[in-house]
Amino acid sequence: MTDRPDLAALIASRICHDLISPIGAIGNGVELLTMEPGGQRPEIALISESVANANARIRFFRISFGAASGGQRIARSEVLSVLTDLTRGGRVSYAWTSASDLSRREVRLVFLLLQCLESALPFGGKVQVDQGDSGWTILAEAARLKLDPALWQALDRPAAPDGIGANHVHFALVADEVARQNRRLAVEIGETSIRLTF
Repeated sequence: MTDRPDLAALIASRICHDLISPIGAIGNGVELLTMEPGGQRPEIALISESVANANARIRFFRISFGAASGGQRIARSEVLSVLTDLTRGGRVSYAWTSASDLSRREVRLVFLLLQCLESALPFGGKVQVDQGDSGWTILAEAARLKLDPALWQALDRPAAPDGIGANHVHFALVADEVARQNRRLAVEIGETSIRLTF
């Protein structure tokens, strides 16, 4: 008996796939406008920045929420490209150390956890991601954290907390993904840091 397809992940993949082309086309159009005389206007720069940000978010969401089979791989260079684009203009910076060829499933879990950390770092901070022989370690550090205990407790519970909104859905998805990968997630929260290991 085969596993049922993850319809939510397939929907996310479809949405991201269908949006990436038109956003890329808008980016190309903006680039052509900047080549015209007087094309270096502030409003064009704002559109260009917004398109780049949307493109980065969609690529990030495609990995986080999209379908990923057990054998799929992703290159470290692609992960770094997504995180570099995501960091541009953002308050959170990322450093990533891993093998060059990665399990897409593992990266999906890391990206879901990065979104959890983003929620805790509204004032900015640094996130270090390391993959070693014993697994993954993600360390977030900031001068100030903003934590919702109910959301962080949801990371190891199969049921989503009551009243969870779309802006925190990644917290609900972590427990499912950890179970799907037969992993064990450890969470250590300090005054100015959060360490996640699996």
